[in-house]
Amino acid sequence: MTSLLIRGSRLFDGTGAAERPADVLLVEGAIAAVAAPGTLSRVAADRVIDADGLALAPGFIDAHSHADSVPFLPGIDASKISQGVTTEVVGNCGFSLAPHPADRSSEIQEMCGRLFPSLPYDWNTTAELYERTDQAGYTVNTVPLVGHHTLRAAVMGIDDRAPYPAETAEMSAHLRAAISAGAFGLSSGLIYAPGVFATVDELAALAAGLPAGGVYATHLRGEGPRLLDGVAEAIAVAERVGCRLQVSHLKAAGKDAWGSVVPAMELMDLAWKRGVDVHHDVYPYEANSTMLMSCLPPWFQDGGHEATVRRLRDPSALDRAEGELARDDGTWENWVGGSGWPNVMIASTANHEFEGLTLDRVAALRGTTPFQALVDVLVSNDLRATMSVFAMCEEDVEAVLRHPRALVGSDGLPPGQGGKPHPRLYGTFTRVLARHVREKQTLSLPEAIAKMTSRTAKVFGIEERGVVRPGAAADVVLFDPDRVQDKATFLEPTRVSEGIEMVLVGGVVGWERGEATGVRGGRRLRPGAEPAGTGGRTATGG
Repeated sequence: MTSLLIRGSRLFDGTGAAERPADVLLVEGAIAAVAAPGTLSRVAADRVIDADGLALAPGFIDAHSHADSVPFLPGIDASKISQGVTTEVVGNCGFSLAPHPADRSSEIQEMCGRLFPSLPYDWNTTAELYERTDQAGYTVNTVPLVGHHTLRAAVMGIDDRAPYPAETAEMSAHLRAAISAGAFGLSSGLIYAPGVFATVDELAALAAGLPAGGVYATHLRGEGPRLLDGVAEAIAVAERVGCRLQVSHLKAAGKDAWGSVVPAMELMDLAWKRGVDVHHDVYPYEANSTMLMSCLPPWFQDGGHEATVRRLRDPSALDRAEGELARDDGTWENWVGGSGWPNVMIASTANHEFEGLTLDRVAALRGTTPFQALVDVLVSNDLRATMSVFAMCEEDVEAVLRHPRALVGSDGLPPGQGGKPHPRLYGTFTRVLARHVREKQTLSLPEAIAKMTSRTAKVFGIEERGVVRPGAAADVVLFDPDRVQDKATFLEPTRVSEGIEMVLVGGVVGWERGEATGVRGGRRLRPGAEPAGTGGRTATGG
């Protein structure tokens, strides 16, 4: 099929403009015409679809994803395309799958293995990684970033120290090579090792190597009591080097921090007025999700995997860590201290034990303390476990979502781990449409769609996506605004959404009538405008 005509739609073009009735013609992977109903009636298309009043919008763009490993999965990953997503930004929070030099292979694989499923790692450079993922194919389009953790581990391991000048130069060389291979920017995750050990000087030295329009996306050093300090640090990096700044999953975590998103956004507004191109993304849930090991203080992770495992068997190290969790002095991102053991739920483990249970419940079942339950789960799974933490409040989520420079990002952890991943993986975009447009009216429908499409495309420099206009890529979604609904829950997190009728990626139908079609129609996008075109391959995996 090279042409498709959609008749009788309610068009939301992605710009924030009001809906209008329209017929839309897609030809060879691009939008060929957008016209008043009936105008294209004489066009001979390979397929004609009567929209019957369904909403037609640009395919949604996930501003923050961890789906780097999806091309290596067998079959089709339906988590994003089932909710209308046609493009996702990967390589976030400092984690990317390259560079992967041979002499640092074990450290990088151990670090990434806490987040990603088992992978072949048969590449060394970012260019080689992209070649492998290109060969395997993409369910949806991918916008890759290169991760600061991976750069640091590739050069100096997981050590708690500043880099020597030669090491900074080597990290910068890896970053330049990644940009040359097609990375859109740099990401950091400043609550995780080894990024937590970095200074503003180190981050700015690396970000200075970004080209014009390059993005620095950061998981802030603090999202709880230190939120304002974290925002100020991120602004300092971007302002020093003049790059775009994307604040990842803006939130206020822990009761003591609730309400601080407003002054945080005021800091970003002031930076915007000074000329800093700063945006933020948000997911519409009151729980976050990350690696279970993040419950431990930063010093616990100094030296990498084996050093962390040794400390988990060292009574003096455990006594110190347990005391620091209980005190919560605000000097690090203390999920337990900020939210409490009953609000920390195990999402996935390598051995699939205790998934869906909170740590206080695990402790009760094992007849031990919650801290010892945490230690036991980490040891028995060789650190490979994730969690969801019920840390935020709805009022903050709404305030962040309403901000004019807010984008929508799932922050979904990599598919393929099993367990009970955060439902945002399958439900973020439909939840915005159902809960925050239809039910709570936090946003109008045109505004919500703009936040999920054209505005994200502009930030990441992929402006041939995110709009419905002649010449743009044929990434579109047909959905029923009255029926669209996220169905994923914390205990049933992989239930697909309702009301998404059809999704096309590059003109290729990837989702229709509640099922994936089995075609990988996506592509790895490249910085700078690129021509639209057809894609698509059957699902074989890697």
